[in-house]
Amino acid sequence: MIEGKIVYFDEPGGDNTEEVFRITKKRTAELGIKTVVIATASGNTGVRATEVFKGKKVVAVTLPTGFWKPNTQELIEKNRQKIIVNGGLILTTTPLFGGISRPMQEKFNTHTIGSTIAGALRLMGQGMKVAIEISVMAADAGLVRTDENIVAIAGTGMGVDYAIVLKPVNSNDFFTLKVREILCKPHF
Repeated sequence: MIEGKIVYFDEPGGDNTEEVFRITKKRTAELGIKTVVIATASGNTGVRATEVFKGKKVVAVTLPTGFWKPNTQELIEKNRQKIIVNGGLILTTTPLFGGISRPMQEKFNTHTIGSTIAGALRLMGQGMKVAIEISVMAADAGLVRTDENIVAIAGTGMGVDYAIVLKPVNSNDFFTLKVREILCKPHF
């Protein structure tokens, strides 16, 4: 039997970012985890992650160009450069659960497998859905290994408020993915 600890935040959101990093840094050291995957839109949390997790592989996963507005990339160029200079990797690709499912859902007013899976994962919160999603996306891109544990960090809105330990899988093996530990999350 393993007994662990989950930190529950009183409120969701970016005010929890530094505490998420503190909790995660401690746990990655305890478990010998070498890789951190983090969701970042403007790149602020991605930059901060590369500062906090120096010496570890940090994969900053951004929104795809055009996600909110055509021909617009949310990742600020100066943050892109800082992430790279700090040794981080950047993954900009289509969200796993969105992809073609999102426009199908909007155009045909129907549910797709992607929206169904995303909705089910949101039962644990938006950050849980995103943390799992970016881990699989990073595995599909070859930026994380599927045979070792990583930490995935994501959030509810700006900043981060979720951290989990998991062994990522490629999307074709999605239903074999297992979340090994929840380190922290909002208490809804």
